[in-house]
Amino acid sequence: MNDQKRKDIHTISFLVANKPGVLMRVAQIFARRGFNIDALVVSPSYDPKYSRMTITAQGSPDTLEQIIKVSGRLIDVLHVAEHSQIDALHRELALIKVKYTPATKVHILKLVKKFHAHLLEEKEKILVIEQAGTTDDLDELESLLKKYGVVEMVRSGKLVMAHGHEAT
Repeated sequence: MNDQKRKDIHTISFLVANKPGVLMRVAQIFARRGFNIDALVVSPSYDPKYSRMTITAQGSPDTLEQIIKVSGRLIDVLHVAEHSQIDALHRELALIKVKYTPATKVHILKLVKKFHAHLLEEKEKILVIEQAGTTDDLDELESLLKKYGVVEMVRSGKLVMAHGHEAT
């Protein structure tokens, strides 16, 4: 199911001190309140002293509000906020291995073009496709490629950035 159809899926961004144990403390707050983390992306921010964490999780909005308040009080958390599809850009990356035959390759490549994806590799009757886009875009391409035989897929989890001058 995609994000727009599921109201209980939330995307939360954190700006945290780049120190050992911060991720564990944040994850424990989610676990204690029964929130399952569906995706987690952690990477350096513009300043190497800080990291950006983006967590996608499912649960009630009331519980999420508690998680944000408690997380915001952690010493190493500088900023935490939920981001909707309206207030921020949301993107994911997927790498998809799909089987092909000479007859199906043309159809698969048309899908690659339609979804603005890229062919990364072609070996041993397997195509490796890279796609960046919204969760809905990635879900749709995956669904269409299943009939050709998806062998493996890896997704990055969401990256978010607030629009304009607004801080993420």
